[in-house]
Amino acid sequence: MPSPTEDEVAVDPVDFSKAEVNANLTPDQKIGFLREMLRIRRFEQVSLKYYNQGAMGGFLHLYIGQEAVVVGLEACTKPGDKRLTSYRDHGHMLACGMDAKGVMAELTGRIGGYSKGKGGSMHMFSKEKHFYGGHGIVGAQVPLGAGLAFSDKYRGNDNVTFAYFGDGASNQGQVYETYNMAELWDLPVVFVIENNQYAMGTSMKRSTKSTTLYGRGAAYGIAGEEVDGMSVLAVKEAGERAVAHCRAGKGPYILEVKTYRYRGHSMSDPAKYRTREEVQKMKEERDPIEQIRSILLTGSHASEDDLKAIDKEIKDIVNESAEFAKTSPEPDLSELWTDIYAEAN
Repeated sequence: MPSPTEDEVAVDPVDFSKAEVNANLTPDQKIGFLREMLRIRRFEQVSLKYYNQGAMGGFLHLYIGQEAVVVGLEACTKPGDKRLTSYRDHGHMLACGMDAKGVMAELTGRIGGYSKGKGGSMHMFSKEKHFYGGHGIVGAQVPLGAGLAFSDKYRGNDNVTFAYFGDGASNQGQVYETYNMAELWDLPVVFVIENNQYAMGTSMKRSTKSTTLYGRGAAYGIAGEEVDGMSVLAVKEAGERAVAHCRAGKGPYILEVKTYRYRGHSMSDPAKYRTREEVQKMKEERDPIEQIRSILLTGSHASEDDLKAIDKEIKDIVNESAEFAKTSPEPDLSELWTDIYAEAN
């Protein structure tokens, strides 16, 4: 199989240091973006360590490199908004406010996890934070996201649902059935295509002739746009447009967020379909955390010592979650019979 060309994975860089979105954000908001992205990355790095030690069963899909997507979009939400995604889900959980201890405990199959150790990496939920999975079947979460949006439309509120899926899932038939229904019923759902350039090991250019993925929504009358997913500021700016569209009752919106994952599809993927040079180039030139660090430093919003202190604080939080997972007991066998049916009110 030939190596992918550079234009297959290109994400057009935009300098947001002088953009309006940067000027309109306070230093604390930008530091908050850094803090959240660091929390996701450090969490994933510790997850990788635990997986390699044999402390986790099943699959592990890391979000390293894609942190700006969910952090930028969560900055556009309000209480009551909902979100759901695929199996690459740890970042989404942390960004919406779920506790790192509960997430790590779930990864290691412990009773202190969000699904009492029964869901693992791909299947955990939080009704309190309106996080509805974690779904292992490719594309299955998309129609569920439309259902959540329908419930809010039925209740007459202005909540929005974020349905995340990947470039590979965007080729699934159920996605297009959902597009049609969402537009027909003017559902308040933002379809977020996290286009990390590779559907498992297949480059997007090898699996579709479409020049864009968001453009497919035009056949259904759905508005959308392509976004630089390596810039948290670009994602925030586009997210505000999408959310305003949905809250105004104009129906669904598609965001194709061009991002990049640094690791393989899962831990069993050696990623031989791309070169080390390609990955290294993205890390050196487009890393989302380094971009916001640069904005903070050049804007005199923080010093190097400030940023080192934030990183240390985040590492302490993540290490504390790892210790919690170690000490949390495994679920009792009786848990096999719980959480099967919804309890009647």
